[in-house]
Amino acid sequence: MSKKTVSITRYEEPYQSVKKAVLSCGGLEKMPSNARVFIKPNIVFWTKATAFPKWGVITTSRVIEDIIMLLKEHGIEDITIGEGIVADPKDTETPAHAFETLGYENLRRRYGVKYINIMERPFEKVDLGDGITLKFNTDILHSDFIVNLPVLKTHNQTGVSLSLKNLKGTIDIPSRKKCHSPDPEKSLHFHVSKIADPMPPMFTLIDGIYSLERGPAFDGKMQRTNLLIASNDYLAADLVGTKVLGHNPEKVSHLSYAAKKENRPADLSDVEVVGENIEEVSTFHEHDFTYEKNEEGEMPVPLAKQGIKGIFYRKFDDTMCTYCSAYNGLVLNAIRYAWTGEPWDNIEILTGKAMEPSPGMSATILLGECIYRANKDHPNIQNMIPVKGCPPEPQEVVKALHEAGINVEPTLFEQIDALPGYFMPRYEGKPEFEESFFRVE
Repeated sequence: MSKKTVSITRYEEPYQSVKKAVLSCGGLEKMPSNARVFIKPNIVFWTKATAFPKWGVITTSRVIEDIIMLLKEHGIEDITIGEGIVADPKDTETPAHAFETLGYENLRRRYGVKYINIMERPFEKVDLGDGITLKFNTDILHSDFIVNLPVLKTHNQTGVSLSLKNLKGTIDIPSRKKCHSPDPEKSLHFHVSKIADPMPPMFTLIDGIYSLERGPAFDGKMQRTNLLIASNDYLAADLVGTKVLGHNPEKVSHLSYAAKKENRPADLSDVEVVGENIEEVSTFHEHDFTYEKNEEGEMPVPLAKQGIKGIFYRKFDDTMCTYCSAYNGLVLNAIRYAWTGEPWDNIEILTGKAMEPSPGMSATILLGECIYRANKDHPNIQNMIPVKGCPPEPQEVVKALHEAGINVEPTLFEQIDALPGYFMPRYEGKPEFEESFFRVE
């Protein structure tokens, strides 16, 4: 059995480190001459309202420019950068602001590359088998070669978010929501395991200049890691990346499914690592937040330590899609600020698609259209407070919490776009967190 080569390279200097990472694993061997190349970075989130911490959240512009330089050196002229940023698909200003801020317009002028907002481009229906059909961006499907540039991060639903998970950004919004299926046999993990199936030949470079704990977004813990993980086999890259993050890839469901589908082991026994040693560069990254449950409530540990009682905010599951999950941290923080020391009256808040109400609750808030439809007639609900919408409007969330007696501050929801800026002080004064990695001068 021939082994798949993965390189682990220390990031030490612009261009040369990326070139070493790519060439040491034979990363461009499958790239046709004169190929139309599609570069897929990870821009999991963006806001125009404020500066926010990007380290370990977004692919560095430094790595993107280095890859473009290497492709140009190999005679490639037709290069497109494409991403489908999580936002209202009718909102074209936010993606444009992201691309401009990250320097993609400078890359266009300097190297002649194109960049596209996937949400403004056509999608094509693809049958992935097992009854799963998703719509993919046509530009990536009909390219000759893909350069996949995920970030080195853990993820609170999928365990890790590396090359496979990064490709989820190439499908349309209904398909993304469909991936968060309540069917345990065709779960989020099962859907993600299939996303690379229709893709052209692909090279993966995991950008680990910064890594992220409890990802995928700005509320995770960011670290300077200075690693690049590269392979022309996406699964091998993800298996190694998972080990570098301190996790067992056999326990990461979407990687286990993908390995089984390809009749390959998930234990790295068919992978040859060149460069740095996995054990020497591996550092454990937590993937999720811990929740505490007792007879007085259920909530994340920090809220429990604050002494909050009388609210049952269950741990979200993998059926909650990205568009409702954007409210999760905001609602929890709003609850923290609303706490006055008096217990609430057994208020339960449900999310996602699969949760069922508990008996004996005074009020049940159904946060989102999916959980409302799943439980609107459930006999356990004494007082139903629905928050419809996909996703709900912020003012409707406030209204529901107020109706349940949780007097959250409305301005927190009115300024939702500014929330990521509150995380910036965590990294101020720390020279290892450099904004320059996200600029193209």
